[in-house]
Amino acid sequence: MKMAFVASDTDKSRQSLQQLTARYGQHAPADAEVIVALGGDGFMLQTLHQVMNTGKPVFGMRRGTVGFLMNDYRMDELPERIAAAQSTVLHPLKMRAETTTGRVHEALAINEVSLLRQTRQSARIGIEINGQPKIDELVCDGVLLSTAAGSTAYNLSAHGPVLPIGSDVLALTPISPFRPRRWRGAILPADARVRFQVHDHEKRPVSATADNFEVRHVKTVAVSEDKSSRMTLLFDPDHNLEDRIINEQFVF
Repeated sequence: MKMAFVASDTDKSRQSLQQLTARYGQHAPADAEVIVALGGDGFMLQTLHQVMNTGKPVFGMRRGTVGFLMNDYRMDELPERIAAAQSTVLHPLKMRAETTTGRVHEALAINEVSLLRQTRQSARIGIEINGQPKIDELVCDGVLLSTAAGSTAYNLSAHGPVLPIGSDVLALTPISPFRPRRWRGAILPADARVRFQVHDHEKRPVSATADNFEVRHVKTVAVSEDKSSRMTLLFDPDHNLEDRIINEQFVF
């Protein structure tokens, strides 16, 4: 099996990279049958961005702290583990952001698309789902739309729900909401089309971020799942991701 090993910039990951390449060899990503990512969830998302639409599946092994998207690290019988792994196909979110000057920026997000206030003043954001107004004005620090893959990251820190991989839903989560005070977000079908309208954008500027791509002074932001783009994650058959997702929701 032709494997391309990639590793995050930590001592533990680099040491594992040396050990694995010495044992199994190393191929260029373009020539490999599978990409083996060594690190945490952040590095996995970075790797998925790089291999998107190449058809290369990614098998992650945990060399970070949490690693919801990673398998356990073991050196033995790696080709056999990969051959027996179960695959999960992920589709990113596509962000289309229009700025106050009329410029349009597009970007893909594996993790989440987030809107955040740029100044000390709260943001005022209207939310439409599939063309229907749902919240006329959310007064908040921001709001985000997260995929299942990204639900254990910023979304979880903002008290959003943890979504099982493959659940085909998205999490719409407010960030420090002031009005409506009782609204804590929503779970949407993955094919939902979400549109954010920034009110009073000259006085209360807002930025939009798709993973690590940021656009400042946005006026409207449209987000939907991009079915034309895909990435494949490989998991051990006994991978305990589901149990870990359940347990994470009971950490106080």
